[in-house]
Amino acid sequence: SSPHLVQVRERIRINGQPISKELFSKYFWLVYNRLEETKDPVHASMPAYFRFLTIMAFHVFLQEKVDLAVVEVGIGGAYDCTNIIRAPVVCGVSSLGIDHTSILGDTMEKIAWQKGGIFKPGVPAFTVAQPERPLEVLRDRAQERECLLYLCPELDAFEGGRRVLELGLAGTHQRSNAALALQLARTWLQRRSCRGKVGGQGWGGQTPLWPLGSQRSTRSPPGLGELKEVPPGTELAGRPVPLAPAFQPTDAMIQGLRDTEWLGRTQVLPRGPVTWYLDGAHTTSSVQACVRWFRQAALNQDKPHDGSEVRVLLFNATGDRDMAALLKLLL
Repeated sequence: SSPHLVQVRERIRINGQPISKELFSKYFWLVYNRLEETKDPVHASMPAYFRFLTIMAFHVFLQEKVDLAVVEVGIGGAYDCTNIIRAPVVCGVSSLGIDHTSILGDTMEKIAWQKGGIFKPGVPAFTVAQPERPLEVLRDRAQERECLLYLCPELDAFEGGRRVLELGLAGTHQRSNAALALQLARTWLQRRSCRGKVGGQGWGGQTPLWPLGSQRSTRSPPGLGELKEVPPGTELAGRPVPLAPAFQPTDAMIQGLRDTEWLGRTQVLPRGPVTWYLDGAHTTSSVQACVRWFRQAALNQDKPHDGSEVRVLLFNATGDRDMAALLKLLL
């Protein structure tokens, strides 16, 4: 994942934790020296920063024998250096925003085309609610690449009228991310034939993956529910992309959503008399989401007894972004 907040090791994690300094140093020099030994003598340049770290991450995952690697695209998708995995288990596209316009294009449709470049033949893919035209572009890219694309239902559908799923990451915009994460996890479990059980034991807790609304049976658990290919021309009730089925999350999924943290993202950090509100928003839509989160988070914080309160905004932006437009949203 990228970027990192404090240390570059944050980009390569195993079991949710950045790899140790010792492992990072070990694999850095193994990869660096190997590339140095085998580089083209005519074009004698090493991979750029992000490309090098991508190669190193793949090497780390292979050497450490991870069961599952979650790889986040750097910029766009179609031409990103992470897009070399020929047959991933599943692909996901979160909410689209205008960013890196000099590389990806200056419209949501152009950016959607780039994002759809990660779709692979026969590999299921999921996305969340998008504006109509960008969603149609994603659909067309999926059809072009013979990929089955599905729209994630809202997180409410996974709650099924029962308890509200608690998220470790604050902000209403994180609910669509959580719904996408559930579908990606479900697909991987289904691929691994973990239909609620592994080796006869409850997977990560004792709650099997029942589709919501299904009848439970101790003899024949219905599992995750099947994703079915939608024939061309099928009526999709006004949606350009078929809706994926909701299911009841396992106890482990519920705990994972609750315990997830990402430092520097919608983070409240009390330090003595000062309370810091940190976020890495850097697009128009994400800054708007950040403002909504801050207003709610500030209301939940205790106010000084004397009623005095001073708010100071620290803002920083890099690259080709419209800094004035972003800053205006915060004032």
